[in-house]
Amino acid sequence: MARLRAPDGCPWDREQTFRSIAPYTIEEAYEVDDAIRREDWSDLRDELGDLLLQVVFHAQMAREAGLFDFGDVVAALCEKLVRRHPHVFGGGSAADADEVLRQWESHKEAERARRGAAHPLDGVPTALPALTRAAKLSRRAARAGLSGGSPDALAERVDAELARAGAERLGEFLFALAARASARGIDAEEALRHACARFQVRRAAGEP
Repeated sequence: MARLRAPDGCPWDREQTFRSIAPYTIEEAYEVDDAIRREDWSDLRDELGDLLLQVVFHAQMAREAGLFDFGDVVAALCEKLVRRHPHVFGGGSAADADEVLRQWESHKEAERARRGAAHPLDGVPTALPALTRAAKLSRRAARAGLSGGSPDALAERVDAELARAGAERLGEFLFALAARASARGIDAEEALRHACARFQVRRAAGEP
């Protein structure tokens, strides 16, 4: 990558920035997921290489800017793995996988506090797909004792529908919502993205 970014290297690679490469990083992560879902292990090998390339690319650009290098990325990862696994590398204990997850989340909350996160919902990436972000925000809110994102009446209607239809039909329910929204000229992804933003703003302000 250093060779590609050199003055006599590749013109395209030399022109890239963190922002220009970020969409490719997200795309490669989705391609890794796709290969796993298809159980195409040869393709997974290649896609993991493409994803690793994104890490190398960002690390090289950071090295050029005097921020950090690939070795720093690996060292930070190793330190984090040790810190978040005291039941393996320290004197802690964990009875089962659920306990490991609870401890992991506790460590993450402490890390967010050290970074100066002002609210439990801070740090949920805005680039996540809206449905994934909504689920993550709601889980964070539940752990923090904050109320849910829907008015009580709407939440009750959704609960009743899920109880009646069964969880296996949730995908069909969501598909129908997206289809009806599209028929009315509404971008369901964008609508949910705005709802996530409103939810986060209201909770940060202490509003229900």
